[in-house]
Amino acid sequence: MEKDRNSFIFRFLSTLFVILAINFFLPRMMPGDPFSTTSADEVGEEIIVMTEEQRLYYMKYYGLDRPLYEQFSKYMKNLITGDLGRSIYYKMPVRDVIWLHLPWTMLIVMGATAISTISGVVLGTVSAKNRKKGSDRVIMTGMIAFAEIPSFLLGLILLLIFSVYFRLFPLAGAVTPFANYNGPAEQAWDILYHAFLPVLTLSLSQLTGVYLLTRNTLITVTTKDYIRTARAKGMGEKTVWVRHALRNALLPVVTRTGFMIGIMMGGVVLVESVFSYPGIGMTLRSAVINRDYPLIQGILLVIAVSILICNMLVDKIYGKLDPRVRI
Repeated sequence: MEKDRNSFIFRFLSTLFVILAINFFLPRMMPGDPFSTTSADEVGEEIIVMTEEQRLYYMKYYGLDRPLYEQFSKYMKNLITGDLGRSIYYKMPVRDVIWLHLPWTMLIVMGATAISTISGVVLGTVSAKNRKKGSDRVIMTGMIAFAEIPSFLLGLILLLIFSVYFRLFPLAGAVTPFANYNGPAEQAWDILYHAFLPVLTLSLSQLTGVYLLTRNTLITVTTKDYIRTARAKGMGEKTVWVRHALRNALLPVVTRTGFMIGIMMGGVVLVESVFSYPGIGMTLRSAVINRDYPLIQGILLVIAVSILICNMLVDKIYGKLDPRVRI
């Protein structure tokens, strides 16, 4: 047991080091630097073109004129103390920038994960129980159709239908500008109202994977001997499906959910851009455009660590569902 724990810690730290190295060197492989042209992404903001003397001054100020190995060494030392650096574009600590925008992303990612997982399991179960029937064919066709549409295009379609044509939901933002709320309930409703379309977009983009996995796993599980034994003992069909078939079919779905969170954290950049949603995805896009190395490093680090934590939680949940894994 101790050997397995040490092996896990070593693999975790090794993976984390590789992620930190990629986070550091990847932004610096992009052409240009943060000070060649300092421009804004918003219409109407001033574009500042620096002189060569100013550019060199700021390169020295932020330590970007030093050799890469010295910059990387300093980066690692700062991380140990919890210092993610200072954003070049926002002129404030990276930690504060991430803290301002991360909750919005977590709201839509966690909401989309819950909705797509529950909906996928329910629809997959219905299809498996009605295999080769009309309802199975209809659900399968709809799921495959959604799977072929990229998330950003799906977001545009939903935006045009529900925001532009029917005007049921806002075009952009996470809250109503300058709104005076009468209480926390009204504020929460406004936040959920703005998050509905981004959550729906992410949910639909991942729904097909959960649906197909649940359906195919259930079809395989129901052919096993223990399912026949349960039926032979006189158990009701509902008990057989819920207690025996579905419980075992959920094992790969749990694993899929862990990976799905990572996929959503990557795809959220495009979805937030479509809806102008002020989450970490929009912030990363702004950081890449402005070559804000510290902010890019900080955001990618948070995303990577979140995925690692999700994978560890998946392992724990997997053990609860299947005692054989714990043994």
